[in-house]
Amino acid sequence: MTTVAAYAAPAAKAPLERTTIERRPVGEQDVLIEIKFAGICHSDIHQAREGWGEAIFPMVPGHEIAGVVTEVGSGVTKFAVGDRVGVGCMVDSCRECDNCRAGLEQYCVKGMTGTYNAVGRDGEPTYGGYSTHIVVDEAYTVRIPEGLALDEAAPLLCAGITTYSPLRHWNVGPGKKVAILGMGGLGHMGVKIAHALGAEVTVLSQSLRKKDDGLKLGADHYYATSDPKTFDELRGTFDVILSTVSAPLDLDRFLSLLRADGAFVNVGAPEEPVSLNLFSVIAGRKTLAGSSIGGIRETQEMLDFCAEHGFGAEIELISAAEINEAYERVLASDVRYRFVIDAATI
Repeated sequence: MTTVAAYAAPAAKAPLERTTIERRPVGEQDVLIEIKFAGICHSDIHQAREGWGEAIFPMVPGHEIAGVVTEVGSGVTKFAVGDRVGVGCMVDSCRECDNCRAGLEQYCVKGMTGTYNAVGRDGEPTYGGYSTHIVVDEAYTVRIPEGLALDEAAPLLCAGITTYSPLRHWNVGPGKKVAILGMGGLGHMGVKIAHALGAEVTVLSQSLRKKDDGLKLGADHYYATSDPKTFDELRGTFDVILSTVSAPLDLDRFLSLLRADGAFVNVGAPEEPVSLNLFSVIAGRKTLAGSSIGGIRETQEMLDFCAEHGFGAEIELISAAEINEAYERVLASDVRYRFVIDAATI
């Protein structure tokens, strides 16, 4: 075991504080990663405050991890000391079910092992990226291409893959009209990726406050959902709407914006249930869907895609001492567009 510094929530809704945690010894298939940067995801706040149900404490959040390999196990073949690597939202899965074998480890039938707030196959709780080092099986580690700065790459390990995976699955590309609902940490990556895929991109946001940013990042159009005229003007427009918001929505209104056979895909996860009039999907053979992250293979594909197109996340770099303030600013939508912790300050 190795003792490393970390920031943890000692209990639900408690401020995060500096502490130490134990990392397991480097096993045969493991890599030891010196974490350079860790993104702050809204998921971290949901879980640290038990918004999604009972959680494990103390909790070290963080599943947007970028760093450098400092040690490899004797059986490791994918990585060498000095490699730039990333770790996303999962660190293990059963590896045997149909989904795992198909490269869809995120949908493991037995449940994937989360990077934090989970129990590993060794029976020990997992601790995430708000720490100086992490030990991860090489099979759940990805390579960060040289074209991506590590700080801008960190949020791609959740925000990037969470938007890339559904955009690819629903065949977003040239000739398709896609709306990105919400212009935050997830949404801004959705805009960049959908634009790079060649789609006609519209941002649907509460207000026009971030319109200039949206257009700069690749949106062709930008509408305020607070304006009732938006729903009249855009009725029956989109092939795909990707919802990145974690607040409950009037789904019937948004489903009206889809073309026949269109899909409304949720990647934001509200803490409260939402309701739906089924005629909203029956009329137009529409799909109401959800999507999680991507598998390891697709996460690597996403990183390579972002490097090829020359973009990472739009970030605000902070010190570890600013984590609690950053949480409040995320809740107030006061970040453009992802906080990233400099792990050297932990």
